[in-house]
Amino acid sequence: MIEASGTLPLTGFAVGITAARRADELGALLVRKGATVRYGPAIRIVPLADDTELRAATERLLAEPVDVVVATTGIGFRGWVEAAEGWGLGEELVDRLGTAALLARGPKARGAIRAAGLSESYAPASESSAELLQHLLESGVAGRRIAVQLHGEPLPYFAEALREAGAEVIQVPVYRWVGPADPGPLDRLIDAVLDGAVDALPFTSAPAAASTLAVARRTGRLAGLVDALTHRVLVACVGPVTAAPLAAAGIPAVQPERARIGALARVVAQALAERSPKLRAAGRCLELRGQAAIVDGQLCEVAPAPMAVLRALAREPGRVVSRRELASALPGGGAEHAVETAIGRLRTSLGEGRLVQTVVKRGYRLAVER
Repeated sequence: MIEASGTLPLTGFAVGITAARRADELGALLVRKGATVRYGPAIRIVPLADDTELRAATERLLAEPVDVVVATTGIGFRGWVEAAEGWGLGEELVDRLGTAALLARGPKARGAIRAAGLSESYAPASESSAELLQHLLESGVAGRRIAVQLHGEPLPYFAEALREAGAEVIQVPVYRWVGPADPGPLDRLIDAVLDGAVDALPFTSAPAAASTLAVARRTGRLAGLVDALTHRVLVACVGPVTAAPLAAAGIPAVQPERARIGALARVVAQALAERSPKLRAAGRCLELRGQAAIVDGQLCEVAPAPMAVLRALAREPGRVVSRRELASALPGGGAEHAVETAIGRLRTSLGEGRLVQTVVKRGYRLAVER
């Protein structure tokens, strides 16, 4: 394996981001690793103070005593209390929460509970909703009134399991997500994926993944998007809940061991590096980097059509690829004479014409050294 020197791990790669709340954080991590980032928000968050569903759930909780309150996220729990303060219900909410058994899904939720002057009675070591649910069911929930603070997406299995066990469940929809106010950026991001201009698509929430697929379905691009995400574009998800809508469509996704934004950025960088062909051709070290190539450690910017040709040649290094095959690899397809133009531009971009050999009457091949 030939290692390129002097470049960041994601230099040459283009990454699309569909997140809303943590888009800037994820984008900054990826840019720091050298990536070019394209934003296409697939969702938007309804402001807490304006969310009538959150207020209705809060008033329902305050109407009668509650036995258990489940806090799933720190930012969601804090936002809920702050929104209640804006409605003049903050003190009443904190008092009511103080009479209940408070369960925290993880350390951030636990910190938010304590910041409100309260204390948790249980927090699972795994930081998982599944372990939290198991603890509740084992402790017995029949006849108990339980409030579950959601974290942007529904937890139907969680609430349903509690109801089936005899509990009354109040779902508190903190940070409710709806479609983007302006669908234009997401439309353009999907087009970029279909055109081969995006190398990775990380997701931080199930609603964003589901919304991306829904927009593609409505606009007649779902089959093409699923094909691209299945065979060419790296898909990464922060956790299994986020990956669920994609898995249902047959799209594979890599996931970090811990559901953290930083870990997601690292797994994207690692997986893209593992997928990048690294070859020795015509005495040069050649590495494909998504939207660019590195020759002897030097980054070479390559336009989309020549890059598509280079990817096709690198799938089976050294094999002669016909003009017809290369034409089908061009963005949107193309005639065979367009291949000659793309080959010429590719040689110029790489700065070494000998990297791509012409095989008379047969096609082209990379001059790899066996």
